[in-house]
Amino acid sequence: MVLNLTAHERLSPNRSLGLVRHSPAEFDWGYTGSGPAQLACVLLLDYTDNETVAQQHYIQFRNDVVSQLVCDGPADCWHLTGEDIEAALAEFEEYRALTPDGGAPSSSLPANWSAVSRTDRTVFQRRDIDHYVVRAKGSEEWLIILCAQGDRAYPAPLDHRTLPVENDPVSAVQALVAESNDLVEPEEAN
Repeated sequence: MVLNLTAHERLSPNRSLGLVRHSPAEFDWGYTGSGPAQLACVLLLDYTDNETVAQQHYIQFRNDVVSQLVCDGPADCWHLTGEDIEAALAEFEEYRALTPDGGAPSSSLPANWSAVSRTDRTVFQRRDIDHYVVRAKGSEEWLIILCAQGDRAYPAPLDHRTLPVENDPVSAVQALVAESNDLVEPEEAN
């Protein structure tokens, strides 16, 4: 159970766990599988009351916030404030133009590209040929790769960009998308 100290109400994870359920036995403390992901989803859903926000950001929230929680102090429990959640959500919004949205077109990309969510990275898939751009955040830098699959077993990198994690990756992704569209001109829409 999560206690919302601001409103002094106990929030139940039952509704939230129905949204993203990985473990058959629901969330258990000490469960090392998807428990942290479920907790991240529960916290985001209960805090925002927005399933779309919870679905889009729970993995990043797990990685950036839940995995950083430590039990300390006399109560030997972790503390997460609304300000902590708001700060994380604000950081996620910085990259909103490139937020994965389940494969729908992104307003920041040409019409022949869409963004898809992966567990540990963001992938931008070209719709008319098998090019894609993978954006992954390392400990010190972004790695952004333009790849082509073709009939090969493994993707072939065509080009890449690296930049410090404090930099916004939007322009690098857009440059690789433009490079792909320059290599193979997009088909005309009917």
